[in-house]
Amino acid sequence: MSTASLLPPGLLIAAPGSGSGKTTVTLGLLRAYRTQGLAVQPFKNGPDYIDPAFHRAAAGRASVNLDGWAMPDALLAALVRAAEGADLALAEGSMGLYDGTSLPGMSGRGSAAEIARRFGWPVLLVLDVSGQAQSAAATALGFAQHPDAPALGGVILNNVASLRHETLIRREMERLGLPVVGALPRRRDLALPERHLGLVQAGEHPDLEGAIGQFAALLAEHADLDAIRAAAGDTRAGPPGALPRPPAQRIALASDAAFSFVYPHLIAGWRAAGAEILPFSPLADEAPPEADLVWLPGGYPELHAGRLAAAATFRAGLCRHAATRPVHGECGGYMVLGEALVDAAGERHAMTGLLGLVTSFERRRLHLGYRSARLLAQAPGHAAGARLRGHEFHYSTILEQPDAPLAEVRDAEGRPVAETGSSRGPVTGSFFHLICAEAEA
Repeated sequence: MSTASLLPPGLLIAAPGSGSGKTTVTLGLLRAYRTQGLAVQPFKNGPDYIDPAFHRAAAGRASVNLDGWAMPDALLAALVRAAEGADLALAEGSMGLYDGTSLPGMSGRGSAAEIARRFGWPVLLVLDVSGQAQSAAATALGFAQHPDAPALGGVILNNVASLRHETLIRREMERLGLPVVGALPRRRDLALPERHLGLVQAGEHPDLEGAIGQFAALLAEHADLDAIRAAAGDTRAGPPGALPRPPAQRIALASDAAFSFVYPHLIAGWRAAGAEILPFSPLADEAPPEADLVWLPGGYPELHAGRLAAAATFRAGLCRHAATRPVHGECGGYMVLGEALVDAAGERHAMTGLLGLVTSFERRRLHLGYRSARLLAQAPGHAAGARLRGHEFHYSTILEQPDAPLAEVRDAEGRPVAETGSSRGPVTGSFFHLICAEAEA
């Protein structure tokens, strides 16, 4: 029996653009099928930390990111194996179905359509039909007949205003041969709360279980769950490659509301290679446990800057570690390694001072996109000269960055970016969120 035959059929949930209702539909289906007794494996296309946490809450299984720009084919093939033993795989797309970079990356441009075609997953297209009727069918037809189109598994209409509205759209869809498998009424009360980097994190939602239950009830009542499941296609997966190697044997990993952005495939790879992951909480003023490396991931330190500035035990323990062993910070973790962080109100908070970086949220500017990096200095797990793939996503502005640059960083079009990261002895950090090293291809 081939490994691919052990994988369940799958679908990819996509839309013409952001804000169409993909996450609502994804969470509702994950929980509705779970309630039926099915094991459903969630996936997320592209670089996203927040949606997968909601997926996990809905499905009871860790969601895995699949990214064609940053990941080689062999890594994608390894990651889709997370679906082994499940009854169904459901992947949520990012942005619009065909949105991606203009130039190819490791195995594609990062679009959801590429992931659907690669694994043989038909698309469940979510259409926000507000302010239109038969024209929605023209949109669906265009998506279905695009030269790079995956198979269309069905269309879910979202924000339907009335029975008449639904009838107009359904009849035109039927005339054009487009299967409608759901029509969700307009429900303003079901929106998930948001903040500046997208949705509020799953762990901060005031009633996450209640919200997911409402989404599931909405889908169970207004979508054909049997038809949606029947539309799933056989999952195709080639030979799997290795997961990312650990940067050290014993890794002290900051883990709390300020430091929560870590990709599951990185942790899975580290553990598979025998590394020990030792979580600790800077917000609880815990010093890092005895380890070979301290890793401060991204998150929302700007929302907790006062507590972090007052965390004397954390700071002292981190400084003791950094005197002889490496420390690395990604994005929010990088900011905390710096000299100071200025919050949105303009108040300056002293950080750990292991780097000279000063960042500000008073002067907000979005920094968003894929990044490739060539290391100019050694970083945990990678020698100078190593080439890495990842992304940058933050609103902070650099006021001071006096240390030696960690890397030469470029965007997806090959243009250099100013956020080079910093290196000072065993302490390194950058706004770069690591997804994959090119050598792992």
